[in-house]
Amino acid sequence: MTDIEEQKEQKGKGRLGLSRPGKLEIRKTVESGQVRQNFSHGRSKMVAVEIRKKRTYAPDAGGAMAEVKEEIPGAADAAATAFSPAGGERAEADGSPRQGAAVSLTTEEKAARARALEDARRSQVATREQTPFPPFADFPGPAQRPSAPDGTAEVGREAEEGLRKEADAEEAARGAEEEARRQADEEARRREEQAKASASAAAAKLVAREEAEGEAVRRGGGKRPFRSDARRPTLAPRRHEARRRSGRVHIDEVTGEREERVRSLASARRAWEKQRLQQRPTEEKKVIRDVVIPETITVQELANRMAERGTDVVKALMKMDVMVSMSQTIDADTAELVVSEFGHNIKRVSDADVEIGLKGDADDEASLVPRAPVVTVMGHVDHGKTLLLDALRETDVASHEAGGITQHIGAYQVTLKSGATITFIDTPGHAAFTEMRARGAKVTDIVVLVVAADDGIMPQTVEAMNHARAAEVPMIVAINKIDKPGADPSRVRTDLLQHDMVVEDMGGDVLCVEVSAKERTNLDKLEEAIVLQAELLDLKANPDRPAEGVVVEARMESGRGSLATILVQRGTLRVGDIFVAGGEWGRVRALLDARGDTIEEAGPTVPVEVLGLGGTPAAGDDVNVVDGEARARQITEFRRRRDRDAKAAATTRWSVEQMFAQADEGTAKELPVVIKADADGSMEAIRGALDKMGTDEVRTRTLHSGVGGINESDVTLARASGALIIGFNVRADAQARGMAKRDNVDIRYYSVIYDVTDDLKKMLSGMLPPAIRERTLGYAEIREVFNVSKVGKVAGCMVTEGAVRRGARVRLLRDLVVIHDGSLGQLKRFKDDVKEVKEGLDCGMAFENYQDIQVGDTIECFEIEEVPREL
Repeated sequence: MTDIEEQKEQKGKGRLGLSRPGKLEIRKTVESGQVRQNFSHGRSKMVAVEIRKKRTYAPDAGGAMAEVKEEIPGAADAAATAFSPAGGERAEADGSPRQGAAVSLTTEEKAARARALEDARRSQVATREQTPFPPFADFPGPAQRPSAPDGTAEVGREAEEGLRKEADAEEAARGAEEEARRQADEEARRREEQAKASASAAAAKLVAREEAEGEAVRRGGGKRPFRSDARRPTLAPRRHEARRRSGRVHIDEVTGEREERVRSLASARRAWEKQRLQQRPTEEKKVIRDVVIPETITVQELANRMAERGTDVVKALMKMDVMVSMSQTIDADTAELVVSEFGHNIKRVSDADVEIGLKGDADDEASLVPRAPVVTVMGHVDHGKTLLLDALRETDVASHEAGGITQHIGAYQVTLKSGATITFIDTPGHAAFTEMRARGAKVTDIVVLVVAADDGIMPQTVEAMNHARAAEVPMIVAINKIDKPGADPSRVRTDLLQHDMVVEDMGGDVLCVEVSAKERTNLDKLEEAIVLQAELLDLKANPDRPAEGVVVEARMESGRGSLATILVQRGTLRVGDIFVAGGEWGRVRALLDARGDTIEEAGPTVPVEVLGLGGTPAAGDDVNVVDGEARARQITEFRRRRDRDAKAAATTRWSVEQMFAQADEGTAKELPVVIKADADGSMEAIRGALDKMGTDEVRTRTLHSGVGGINESDVTLARASGALIIGFNVRADAQARGMAKRDNVDIRYYSVIYDVTDDLKKMLSGMLPPAIRERTLGYAEIREVFNVSKVGKVAGCMVTEGAVRRGARVRLLRDLVVIHDGSLGQLKRFKDDVKEVKEGLDCGMAFENYQDIQVGDTIECFEIEEVPREL
């Protein structure tokens, strides 16, 4: 039922009256009914619907309350005007709404119009009351209106006044109605503009979607993505259209028409987007990573660091002609090429980076304090170096040295009578200790070159000069043994000139002091020269920093473990510090000075013995204090791995060289040895001496060398390889001795390095093949040639020199040219066979398997002997 029909029905009914059956009724304001409400998945239910009508009352023209009808005042006139031909054209020209527009007003709009009409009526009444009645002259005069009989003039005036009032009321009502219509038209125009804007936006979205679908069709090869046939959402209702019901009641249920459910636009859009994503090729952005490449890396680890598949990395390597598996190792250069191939960033690192920052920063001048000089005593063997040092520090060390020669580097710090503190380093003078002398020269500040006045310049003296020049340290020449008969210091000074050393007495810059260590002569002058040279050098160091130094000597002691003599160069070494020495690390458990006393710390240029090492380091290794055990382990593991790789590489290269040498010259004989010594320096010296003994025919091969006593593992190794065990100042334990006796393993003990080198030289000499020498016995001249049946040609000869022996080797010379070299088959004098024919006698000789002999040829008779060789 529409609103217009409802209004007509209400007009047809009276306000209050009796119906035809004779009952008194009041019109119903509520209409009820039932509709079916549908839900998803086919569910539905019946819902009761009530339509409530609202009554609006307002005072009428007479002041009484009257019901305001829902129809717009003047609607009938407007409708009549609209349906008339002229009125319809005018309505279309004005753009005013037709009949249906009045029906589409909402309740609020109706109430607003009613209030506007009431306000207009009230303003009209107030105006009428305030306006005075117009003068009579304004009305038509007697000449203008028809004459009337007397008595009727008053009635005409009243009629005119009533007509005027009615015209004013109609004019006010018409103005109020036009104002309300204008407001309603503006509201309808605003809503229509909003609807047009919404429609334009929806159309733009539809066009964009159609363009996207067309693009998807082009990309998808002509396949149009799924799109639902659902209608576009309905725009907002216009002013003259009926408004939809609010709530969840569907329009189909209200109208009674049921449409088939279709897929929603949102669902279709989701399906279309999913299909579009599936059809679009996946183009994921590649992540560029910073790949850290060490010196060596496995293929699997490289793939993990690049976040790539291992098979892809193996394929890339195969393209580079590198056939490896996932678990094999490649070098840094190959790994760098692979990383570049995959487009990642390369960050090269080295295993040696663990040593970065180990040395520490340079010291500033403000933190430096004066330190004692480090003086190294060098020279030839038996020139009195240790005795001179004993005289300076007033101790007797030489008497404790085996054979009277120094076999260890001794480091001592002494305080002289003048109060000056000097650190002395005593190096061996024997030729086998070249490396030890070189290490002593590297850690020193001043070199004291000891030269015996009776011997002069010797080979190790020249070597000591070269080491000092290489280390760029100043030298002080101490001419020792001036108390011995035949001493000639002047000859020593002259000999030094041949080696570019000019002493001060001859106008040079090299200090020279004549001393006698045995008689304690001129020792004070030598001290003054050392102190003067130290003052010129201005030696300083920073004690307030982690200690740095060098291993002077290292050895293994029973019950104490590994001991290392360390010379601190910078900083202070304290008990409890964690330090690294070469390939070994440890924690300082105790510090011992040169006299064997325990101390708590050692400053710069202080030599100390350190207990607490995990192993025996090599002499000359650097010592550095680190922060913790983890850092110490990393550094030592890297150094051990580096040394192991270097040894493996050297072994591989030697094996290749050895293979070619064996192919060309035959296999060289080797003497395998196992070396155990009391100190690392002595062990190193023995190994160096043995390596120098080797030749192309015989050489020594050190299977194992170490510091400490001889144990069962050493004997087992020697038995397996047939090696000789050399013990230098060490002994074998009971189990090792029993095993060596049972397995016939030769163990030799030494305390002097001379004996070691002499015995090994004899062993190597015995392994040499003997030398072949040729000794000439005599010459014979062929005087006549005889042909003997069954024998062949026989030469009748005269021995001109020496003798000719049967069985000896002979050469046939013709015009002093050797034409045959063979053996003598027969030697006869007259008809008898003889063993030897001497000079001046004639004889007959026949060669084995050779007949081309002539008169005048010369026969040379000689024999070959083997002579033992020596190195």
